[in-house]
Amino acid sequence: MEIDDRDFLNTPPVKTVRFGGSVAETLEKHKQGDSSDYELLKHQLADPEIKDAQIINWLQEFRSCVTHLTKDHEQLIYNILRLPWLGRSQAVVEEYMAFLGNLVSAQTVYLCACLKMVVSHFTPRRVTICEGGVDISDSDDEDESKCLFYRICFSHSVFVLSGCLTLQKPTIAQDYDLNECYVHNLLRVTVYIPSIRRDVLEVIIGKLLKLDVNASRTDIEEAEEKALQNQKADNQTEEGLFDMDEDVSPHQDRTDLMVHPVAERLDTLMAVLMAYIKDVCHVNGSLHVEMTKELYKDLLSVFDKLILPTHASCHVQYTLFYLCSFRLALAEAFLDHLWKILQSPSQPAVIRQAAAGYLGSFLARAKFIPVTVRACLDLLLSLIHRYIDSQDSSGRQVCCDISLHGPFYTACQAVFYTLIFRHRAVLEANMKKGLEYLQSLNLERVVMCQLNPLKVCLPSVTSMFAAITRKYQVVFCYTVIERNNRIALPVVRSSAGGDSVTTNTNPLDSFFPFDPYLLKRSGKLIEPLYQVWEELADAELLLTKTGQQSSREDEDDFLCGETPQTEGIVGMTPSSFDSNLCSPNSIGSPPTCLQRRF
Repeated sequence: MEIDDRDFLNTPPVKTVRFGGSVAETLEKHKQGDSSDYELLKHQLADPEIKDAQIINWLQEFRSCVTHLTKDHEQLIYNILRLPWLGRSQAVVEEYMAFLGNLVSAQTVYLCACLKMVVSHFTPRRVTICEGGVDISDSDDEDESKCLFYRICFSHSVFVLSGCLTLQKPTIAQDYDLNECYVHNLLRVTVYIPSIRRDVLEVIIGKLLKLDVNASRTDIEEAEEKALQNQKADNQTEEGLFDMDEDVSPHQDRTDLMVHPVAERLDTLMAVLMAYIKDVCHVNGSLHVEMTKELYKDLLSVFDKLILPTHASCHVQYTLFYLCSFRLALAEAFLDHLWKILQSPSQPAVIRQAAAGYLGSFLARAKFIPVTVRACLDLLLSLIHRYIDSQDSSGRQVCCDISLHGPFYTACQAVFYTLIFRHRAVLEANMKKGLEYLQSLNLERVVMCQLNPLKVCLPSVTSMFAAITRKYQVVFCYTVIERNNRIALPVVRSSAGGDSVTTNTNPLDSFFPFDPYLLKRSGKLIEPLYQVWEELADAELLLTKTGQQSSREDEDDFLCGETPQTEGIVGMTPSSFDSNLCSPNSIGSPPTCLQRRF
């Protein structure tokens, strides 16, 4: 009501509280044993129809007496924390923030309760309206209401806030918009409190990994293929019945949606996270080097802790792929980090093998690192040759045993895979010098050594590598391949000791983690950075050797359809996401006497 419209004669005087008296007087009476006004105050604080002016008056008085609050006033405090302040006027919000600041400064025992209240608003409450017998869910929340509470996060509450963020997160099965809003709001908190960004990223990426491992590449592709077939069938049925040119299909804008429900949720959250990465690293459209480096350090820490040990993750690792595309120095730092893990004997073998898979896949698929390929190949081949030297000089019989030499085999596979994708880049500038470089790698020694890497590498990689090296007469692999096909496959020793065991697992995705990105919306950011499989001329070389024909329309990945059911193929020890959150045990690690050699 405006001042000019107020009827001062007929309007009752405004009281601080409706029961008369101030908050301080009420607390003093309660201390002396008279609790009538105190109980009435608690009741009025819980009134859902409480007015803005009344809230402001109460909060102002509470601010002045927070130091007098005791254990006896606990229920009163909790009633204040449940006040419906979000979405009210700016004056109410500012007064409420001021009250919370005073409360947690004077009464730190309420810090956790205050933060839990704030974080509980990260997922908006739904309003259901019944109209015509139909329940209508109000799912579109005001943008302003979503952002008001960020300013309440205090810099001195970092540790407690991190725990609250984890405890309050919605479950995977909850509504898409709730998950998207929660992740968005978590990331907004890091803008106000950069010191908790690493913890927040752990919460978010941990959630994304759970989604990722529950939406396998095969399941996503099958769901999309089935939906495409159904759509074609529907179009054939409706053909001639409707004029499709006159009306646009109401589902026209749904072409970017994933058919697989878990993949759809993952796509939404990955898009939010990648948008955050871009916004943090760019200021006014230009890359901010220092902020980008800090974000890289935080993401790399989460990568080591969560992503690298996780089996069968297909998409979450692309957060680092995307970030590294901003600056070549970041890509080189990431490769150097993987290299250090691979060559470190103190790391578990399974982690070193995963690092080799990331190294080879990143080199093969990232368009933005052409000049780095040779340097990485030099390092990998140097490591491989040193390991062969150590085995040859040991005086012991060398056998093809994955559990003993796992990191060696994955390093070889990383080299083969990289050359399959990058050999033209090595050769196209100067064919003569390129061939001299490939000869200098001494790949023939690697192929012919007693450890016999062609025997345990994925058959698809082995076949393509053999075709390419034969074309350029770098090394002739088919003699070794044919010999391997005639003899028994290698024994796989149990990492737990005892008798030898067999394994039929072949987690291909773990070893080529940057295989094609399947999510549609977030994938638009990855597409221009990604090296697709285009070596059709080289692929034709395989036809004369294997007689295999492919009817597959998507020629992106020559690894498709290659899932051998044999024993002894290089693969990561299968494990669930949750068991890999902590550093895994040294599964399949070489004995101590061998670790010094690789």
